[in-house]
Amino acid sequence: MSAEIWKIDDVHSGIHFMVKHLLVSTTRGQFKRFGAELSLDEADMTKSSVSVTIESASIDTGNTQRDVDLRAANFLDAEKFPTLHFQSRRIERTANDGYRVVGDLTIRDITREVVLETELGGFVADPWGGRRVGFTARTSIQRSDFGMVSNLLLEAGGLAIADRVDIAIEIEAVAAGAQKAVA
Repeated sequence: MSAEIWKIDDVHSGIHFMVKHLLVSTTRGQFKRFGAELSLDEADMTKSSVSVTIESASIDTGNTQRDVDLRAANFLDAEKFPTLHFQSRRIERTANDGYRVVGDLTIRDITREVVLETELGGFVADPWGGRRVGFTARTSIQRSDFGMVSNLLLEAGGLAIADRVDIAIEIEAVAAGAQKAVA
């Protein structure tokens, strides 16, 4: 079987992040607007590829002022760098349904290699006559690797906002030409 194009079902997908605040709590957020193209080879997933583009201004932490700060020059600089991009380079099988998706992540025009530890949820026929696939992926990045170094030092030591950002991704995709769900 050869690779087939799949499109993200944005109603059933999400890109979320978590970062420690003041060393004692975790702040969570997500990107509301993103798109991806998956080229999947069901017979050999290691021959697949993924390309994701995220609108940096779509960051949402549930706090308007924090979101404004994260869109500003000290962090994402959304006006100057309107998108984040991930492009896979290779996919390695690690278990029956486990994969390592190795690729280039570009934030603020800085590109670094990242590894997405990925679990294939499976392929299924949907009630609308289409075919679907699901994935869960996780990775961590250092925001300073992407030029986001703004921070406050705490009196007791440590940073007000951790350098490490944990990323959790849930993807449901539809085979090209298939109908999208409405619920």
